Parts: sequence; structure tokens; C-alpha cells
Amino acid sequence: MENRTKKKLPIGIEDFEKIRTENFYYTDKTGLIKELLNNWGQVNLFTRPRRFGKTLNMSMLKAFFETGCRRELFEGLEIAGDKEKCQKYMGQFPVISISLKGVNGDNYATARAMLCSLVGTEAMGFQFLAESDKLTEAEKKRYGQLIAVDDKNQTGFLMSDAVLMESLRTLSALLQKHYGKQVILLIDEYDVPLAKANEKGYYEQMVSLIRVFFEQALKTNESLYFAVMTGCLRVAKESIFTGLNNLNVLTIADVEFNEYFGFTDKEVKELLQYYGLLGHYSTLKDWYNGYRFGNVGVYCPWDVICHCNKLRVNETVLPGNYWTNTSSNDVVRHFIEKIDDGLTKREIENLIAGETVTKEIHQELTYNSLYDSVDNLWSVLFTTGYLTYREKLPGDLFRLAIPNMEVRKIFTNQIMALFKEKTSNDRDLLNTFCEALKNGEAKEVERQFNAYLAKTISIRDTFVRKDTKENFYHGILLGILGLKKGWYVTSNRESGIGFSDIQIEIEDEQAGIVIEVKYAHGEDMEALCREALEQIEEKGYADRLYEDGMRKVLKYGIACYRKECRVMTEV
Repeated sequence: MENRTKKKLPIGIEDFEKIRTENFYYTDKTGLIKELLNNWGQVNLFTRPRRFGKTLNMSMLKAFFETGCRRELFEGLEIAGDKEKCQKYMGQFPVISISLKGVNGDNYATARAMLCSLVGTEAMGFQFLAESDKLTEAEKKRYGQLIAVDDKNQTGFLMSDAVLMESLRTLSALLQKHYGKQVILLIDEYDVPLAKANEKGYYEQMVSLIRVFFEQALKTNESLYFAVMTGCLRVAKESIFTGLNNLNVLTIADVEFNEYFGFTDKEVKELLQYYGLLGHYSTLKDWYNGYRFGNVGVYCPWDVICHCNKLRVNETVLPGNYWTNTSSNDVVRHFIEKIDDGLTKREIENLIAGETVTKEIHQELTYNSLYDSVDNLWSVLFTTGYLTYREKLPGDLFRLAIPNMEVRKIFTNQIMALFKEKTSNDRDLLNTFCEALKNGEAKEVERQFNAYLAKTISIRDTFVRKDTKENFYHGILLGILGLKKGWYVTSNRESGIGFSDIQIEIEDEQAGIVIEVKYAHGEDMEALCREALEQIEEKGYADRLYEDGMRKVLKYGIACYRKECRVMTEV
């Protein structure tokens, strides 16, 4: 009952005011305001992976700086302790705040219309400008161009290219004239339009538009006090920030502001303590920690909040892939496809084993070159959170690692998906393997399975538990057997007094197969095969197959270690 009286967890809520007024749990990141005021450049760009709190921080900045600020929102938070800064900056600025997250049209015309709508909607929030006695009629007319709607064709806000490209600078100038103060500009997810344009084939058009749009707002804008931008990638300066000499880029490798995106270990412990879930700390650490921003270790906040929300209802719930389910994870697939094209199996094996690889990272990229080379892909994986770094070396060298169990799961899932694709294309090898399995030819099964293992990525001896390693080989076998037409394959099926690893029913021949998989680490592989066969017998794993009408059942014990296996059978 006590847990129900606790604050709600903000699943998917990125509005600072809503979190503070509607009894949601908030991890205090207002120290970002103080550090920004102490160390700001005129244009500040924060690059962080998705779901690490960028949008919520932007909402928090808007709530603090904008005129009409609700001071009670910040009571009890870190920034409230700095009376001088609160007195000087809180509620003292007109703020323009836009997110380009929604500019994701399937073609250029749609994306351009979305950008018009985004700017027009923000401008509509300042309708007092149309009546302001501080503005001339000509200036009011310029404001009218920002909010003009195409009523005839119902296509949203109607802006020419010139009006759209200058829109943020125009709005800044009008707000400065009205308030007598320069403007703070917040642009969240600045690179989404470029990512979508590259995906849909109108990249060059979008780059041309965004380049001038940003240049007018950030470079030639005398009404700008300072700007903050966020995004996933640091897009190359030559692409959209040409000539912008006042850009202060703060990446995941920089130590400034490092603890304000993501949850620190201390913050996770405080959250778990608040909800009475501290007993789950080690699990959350294994699954969702492991990122390094600057010199601080951080957790993915989206993962922590989502999993804690489930734990509040059911403390037996297993960790889930929350962050990974918010994207297609295509970059990992592209990366694995580069094996033998500049990428070696050993490099991926080292990463999956929890080890590091040393690579040169290029943090300035352009979206139309992300997949051009494996060198670029290392950089993309690093900047987007699929890899993190354990050590920064001289120059642009980093010791890279997979951050945690959740991200490791993405890599292994993608490896298995590609393995299945390749296996399905090699029908001869598939049929040879399955025929040997059906006929009880243990040595031929062993030979063919070793051939499969040679083609895929091995699981090494660190980072994961033994049962997890067994699951990997179990998964490879399922990936192969699931492609055989006419075979009914089940996994972890209840039979006898336990659950067998793999059961196969070949109905046309009324034949069944039971497979038990063991992982060998410093153990005799043949002894493990015999142990697997004894387990099948003792627990009656074949009983279910006989109940289903199978007249003959083959039993296999398979022991695996790295890229080697042993197979024994008993009829």
C-alpha cells in the first residue's frame, strides 16, 4: 500500500512543469543551469544518445529562463540554492523553444511543411506581438508572415523560403524589441530532419534549407543572448554550421556537463531507495549502467525508469530491453554486415566478451556518409550509445566497449538474425545437417555443427554467466532447425519432470529428437555430453514425444566451447 502513495514515475513525460506539478518523481538536473551560466558559449550543442534526458533538460531550461517563470517549480532543487543566479536570470528572458523531432516527412515538401508548422506554432505563442505598441506596422507585418495560414488549401502555415529561413531570427528580433531583452533560443533534436532526409532520399535539399535556417538564427542574429541545441550526432561543421565560430560543442567525451544527461550511480540508488527497490540495484547496474560521459559513469534513465515502474508492480519481473525497443537498431546490423570488409570477427567477439577494442573516433560526421565505411560505423556506434569508452587515448583514439547487458543483447540478436539469413540461403548444408541428425549420425552432426560455428560469432568466457552462454548455442541450433520444413521444433518444452532444451517432431516419419546443450569451460566435453544424455533420461524429456505419437526418439547431448562442439547420441 505504501508504494501506491509514492510519486509516479515519469514514463515518456518530458515536460518539466508537468513533472513538478503533477507529483512525478524528478531527478534533479538543475545544476545544469548553473554550470551553463558559468561556462556558456553563445551557441551550445549537446550531443547525447536518445533517451538520455535531452528533451526534459531543454524543458527545464525553458521553465527557468522564460518570462513569467513559475518560481515554485524550482523550490527545493539545486539551482534554488544559488540566490544570486536566480535573482539575475530566473524569468528574465523571452525564450524561443522548438523541437525538430517531428520534422520527419517522407519527402522534402512534407518535411518543409512540418518545419513551417513547427515555427508557426511557436510564433503563435507570442500573439501579443501583433498588438505590441513597441513594434512598427512593418514589424507587425513581418510577425504576420510567421503565423499566416493557408486556409484555402488547408496546408498549415504558409511561408516562403525566405520567410522560413529567416523565421527564428525574425521572431528573435521582434521579441527583443518588445521586451527590450535579447532572446534565449532552444533547439531540441536539431539533427532529426537530416537523419530522416538521408533515409528518404532528399538529404541535399534538407541540408540546404537547414544550413541557412541555422545560420540566420545562430550566426547573424544580433538578438540572440545564447542558444542551446541538442542532438544525437555532431554533424560536421562544413555541412550545416559553415562559418559558425561561436559554436561550443559538448559531446559524450567532454567532461563539462557530464552528469546532467543520464542517471549517476548515486541518483539510481536514491531512486531505488525511495521506492523500496534497493535489492534490485545490482541487476539494474548490470543491465543499464556502463555508459561513460566525460569522466562520469551513467545509466540510461529511460531504462531505469521503465524497469522500476514494472518492479513496483511485480518485483519478480526480469530486466527488459527498453532503450533498444525505441529504435530500429539498424546501425548494429550495418556494422555486423561489415565483417570481412574492414571489420573482423575477433573485434566483435572481444566486444561481446566484455573486452575493449581501440579505435579512432571521428565525432564530426554527415548523415549521408554514416555507412560509407566501417571506420564511420565505429564512430556512429559510439556517439549513439551502442558503444561507450573505457579510456581516452592520445589523439582521437578510444578504448571502446559494449556498455551493458541490454546493448549486448542487441548485438547478439542481430548476429543471430544475420546467421539465420545466411543459413537459409545454404540449403545443402542445412539438409546435410538435418539428415545426419535424423539418422543418429553423431559424428556427422558434430562435423556439420562445427562448420556452422566457424561461420558465426563465438561467445567467450567473460561478461556473461554460463547459462547465458548455453543459451547462445541453444539459439544457434534453433536458428538452424527452425528453417527445416516439415519439422516441428520447440524450445524449453515441459516434458517428464523438467524442461528440455530442444524437442523436434518429424510427423511424417513419427520420429522425435531431444537435444540437451551444455557449455564447457575447463571441463571434459565428452563427459558433459554423457551428463546431458543422463539428464534427458533421468528427467524423462522424451516422454512428451512418445505421448505425441512418436515411435522412435533420438537423444543428443551436445557440449560447446567457443567454436568447437562434441556430440553424442543415444537411441
